[in-house]
Amino acid sequence: MKVLVVEDDSAVFVPLLEGLRRNGLDVTHVRTAGEVPTAAGHVDVVLLDLGLPDGDGLDVLKTLRQRSDVPVIVVTARGDETDRVVGLELGADDYVVKPFSVREVSARIRAIARRRRIEAPLEAGRLVVDRTRRTTSLDGTTVQLTAKEFELLAVLAEHPGRVVPRNELLSRVWDPVWHGSGKSLDVHVSVIRRKLGAPELIETVRGVGYRLVENDR
Repeated sequence: MKVLVVEDDSAVFVPLLEGLRRNGLDVTHVRTAGEVPTAAGHVDVVLLDLGLPDGDGLDVLKTLRQRSDVPVIVVTARGDETDRVVGLELGADDYVVKPFSVREVSARIRAIARRRRIEAPLEAGRLVVDRTRRTTSLDGTTVQLTAKEFELLAVLAEHPGRVVPRNELLSRVWDPVWHGSGKSLDVHVSVIRRKLGAPELIETVRGVGYRLVENDR
């Protein structure tokens, strides 16, 4: 399993890297916020310190969530639980508070890995959605989607031809107790259609929801 450690304090990252490697993890390391987006594209889990020299870790997390669904464990030394709560709200999968043990961090990383289901790619005619690799392709060409766009398309691809009700999409992709207008759903569908370059693949069923067309006309 590949883990990216984002930490600038050598007193923390030196023993942490050594300990994680002793626990059988393939670890890479960066010190700054600016290095994270590129480095995070090649790992299975990100261990993200919130206090970075060139930016706030919460901003880094927000940027990651706009681009990827890679699991993120937030690391903080801050006493105020607000940072941890905000981190979880922004999409962090877990958090640890300094000082921590390498054993604890390793256990949390492996727990997240266990929660990630290994699934066969979802195929719907010309479209392939691979939840394990977090990739989407149409006619063999990769389509870049944000985490929310990817999950929305994946839910539709689970049962091609089935109309998925709006409330089910909002519950599974956004929040089980969603109380918004649903406008965000329509916007995301519109963006997915544009990125696919084949708007006919996602059919609107008025007053009900959306359906993925397996064999578009």
